[in-house]
Amino acid sequence: MRPDTPAENVDHTAEAARLERTAGLYPEDAEALLLQAAAHLELAGARPAASTLYDRLLSSRVSLENPYLVRALKAANLWEYGHEAEARAIIEGVRAASPRDPAPWVIVAEALESHDELEQAQEAFTEGARLLLTGVTDPPYSTHPLLFGRHRVRRMLGLPHDEWDALADTFNSSPVSLDELHDPKRVWSLGSDNPAELEAEISRLRAELGTYREALSRPFPVAVLHWSAGELSELVSSYPTLEAEYPSHEEHLATIEASLRELASSGTPNLGIVTGTVPSYEAFAASEGSSPGDATLLPQYATTLAARGRAVEWPPQRGTVCWCGSGAAYEECHGE
Repeated sequence: MRPDTPAENVDHTAEAARLERTAGLYPEDAEALLLQAAAHLELAGARPAASTLYDRLLSSRVSLENPYLVRALKAANLWEYGHEAEARAIIEGVRAASPRDPAPWVIVAEALESHDELEQAQEAFTEGARLLLTGVTDPPYSTHPLLFGRHRVRRMLGLPHDEWDALADTFNSSPVSLDELHDPKRVWSLGSDNPAELEAEISRLRAELGTYREALSRPFPVAVLHWSAGELSELVSSYPTLEAEYPSHEEHLATIEASLRELASSGTPNLGIVTGTVPSYEAFAASEGSSPGDATLLPQYATTLAARGRAVEWPPQRGTVCWCGSGAAYEECHGE
């Protein structure tokens, strides 16, 4: 659930500095970029510097898209370099706030787990699952780490499988079952003198690592470009050649939903929506040495926004507002 930060062949300090500079150029993307920078600083062992970035985000006058994720990451980082009391206080605050996003739940639960607070970790995973998955028949991809983490901790505690543990099994893409991956006894085999046991464990670890790397290296979301009514009106007024792409705002919204449903039905994972603005699009066109009236730039612009962390997951989680900006719940709007 953390920002993707490859652990090999990377100068983490230099990458963090590059991301901070990029955040200065794109203040609208500062949250996503500075979170990645903080993750690189943590990997570089510069944990106080990472905390400074988290504090910078939390003290910003600009509203954060996911303040509870920032708080959760700050808590996990603080605990790693001796600030346990402050970290626990932040974790309790995040849990009490009941965020509607799975990422903060996973981060705080994993922080508790990594410090051997298994009962508390299990409770945090369960609180998040109860809040986000009750009544949900097809949990979105973003909630899978919540289910996997909960399964892992419950296995370590020796608790019996329940419905959510069984659901986690169905989402496991590894050739090794979750029960094997999360078996506490596996650690014993690493100290075995039996070559066959060691070889079997190495095979399991390779499978687990392969799944983990696949999750970290998955491509940016297949992102569909969305324009608000006001931005679209300004866009086509300024660049009439794009009228063929956008006959009306209503048709534009309907096309987005239809396209995403078609992609989902074909098995395309990790779908998202990015919202464009005319100034941002014009700046992108200038950077490409092209005219904003060139319709072939639109998908490239969408991909660039997704790469800068601007994509939001589609479909929205149950009970959340529709992606179109109407303010209505998705199920009562484009999700009908």
